[in-house]
Amino acid sequence: MSIFSPRRYQAPFRPMQREKSLPLRLFTGFEQTVKGALFGCRMCGNCILQETAFVCPMTCPKGLRNGLCGGASPEHCEVDPSRPCTWYKIYERAERMGRVDRLLEINAPIDGAKAGRETWLEALRTWRERGEGPHPLDFFKDRAKFDAEWEAFFRALRQPDWWQGDAAYHAPGYEEPVSQLEADLRAGGFVVTGEIAPPLGATGDIIFKKVGWLRDVVSAANFTDNASATARMNSLASSHLALEAGLEPVMQLQARDRSRVALEADALGAAGLGIRDILCLSGDHQRFGPGPVVKPDQFDMDAVQVLWMLRRMRDEGVLLDGRTIKNRPPFFLGAASSPFGAPARFEAIRVEKKVNAGAQFIQTQPIFDYGRFTEWLEALDKRNLLGKVYILAGIIPLKSARAAHFMAEEVPGVVIPPELVARMDAAGDKDGQQEEGVAIALEMIERFKATPGISGMHVMAVHWEEIVPRLVAEAGLGKREPVMEAVM
Repeated sequence: MSIFSPRRYQAPFRPMQREKSLPLRLFTGFEQTVKGALFGCRMCGNCILQETAFVCPMTCPKGLRNGLCGGASPEHCEVDPSRPCTWYKIYERAERMGRVDRLLEINAPIDGAKAGRETWLEALRTWRERGEGPHPLDFFKDRAKFDAEWEAFFRALRQPDWWQGDAAYHAPGYEEPVSQLEADLRAGGFVVTGEIAPPLGATGDIIFKKVGWLRDVVSAANFTDNASATARMNSLASSHLALEAGLEPVMQLQARDRSRVALEADALGAAGLGIRDILCLSGDHQRFGPGPVVKPDQFDMDAVQVLWMLRRMRDEGVLLDGRTIKNRPPFFLGAASSPFGAPARFEAIRVEKKVNAGAQFIQTQPIFDYGRFTEWLEALDKRNLLGKVYILAGIIPLKSARAAHFMAEEVPGVVIPPELVARMDAAGDKDGQQEEGVAIALEMIERFKATPGISGMHVMAVHWEEIVPRLVAEAGLGKREPVMEAVM
């Protein structure tokens, strides 16, 4: 057990190639021992302890370097309930130390060539080569100069040239909308998006059927990307089939199971097929999938890093390896948020990092507790985020009392007030429960329509997509009228 961080979930990294020098191997072992005892260090090669209140984020089972996941809780980690959430520890300690704003910097993914190697000697070499301080005597003679040079030095260490992360907002580097969804959101009004679960099979027939239900009532429809670590037709293929059938897709792109190379390649492939809207996700941990469970490696990237990478591909035309993209991909980038996953002040920091990284729209987890949802909106407003990103509030029409109980009791980040569960229980038979679920959804939609800062709703009618046209019609939203020609 380390002094400052939770215990390591996985062993320290080993270098790709063994160091030939015995003295250097011994020094690396000494460094690992000291940092392991203090911080649970995994020797990732890119220490960001100064940004994370001296709690090592690599003790997180997912290896998230930019904030907590949607399933975290104050009590325990969602992956291993026997341990605390590393990122809760980081947020809490940052608050006590007055360092919360330090959590906004967008941290780089690990450089595999440096993982498992010493960093102290490397830091000393970098300090000598830079020649820009900090100088020890300035600690006593000119503390302000020392502090400024100290910060600049460690920023240079943790932000490599191929990443260049910061804590600033980066507006899109283009003017005209690149997708129907973006055009509809810019036009104002109450925009509706839907969601279609890709088929468990190798035919697009079910996609074409569901597209027929949604095509005239939503601006775009999401296609999930192996949700719950369970294989289905991938989001890229499903999105392409929807596009051919006349419905604009939002391709979900999750980091789990993908290297940065695969993420770049899939994103470029999507752009080449005419897919413009991409929702960037970290992804559910491997343990939530059916057995036999995939070897639970930590993620190569998280959602914030994926957004940062894709935004730079679009606006700067560069890949992480430095190569120039000949034809820049025209992405409209989105992210997910869980208003009830953590205290609103913590969730707002996570949202701000996503918006700064490149998120242009946010789709939330389903909302059933309107009061707590407005607390989350207020936390976003305090960080001046509502004018920088489109918010699409999540809706799930409850299909049964059993589904209500399951979501209320088992799904992280979802809060269903007891009175709504009681309404579902008292609704009678199957048909009565479905009608009550629709009534609850319509009540919530009316509240969303009157809420400042909300641009629309995202309907996740899980395997009940045929209900979406009825919800839209009874909510008085009418048939969707496109504001631009479909982009191909």
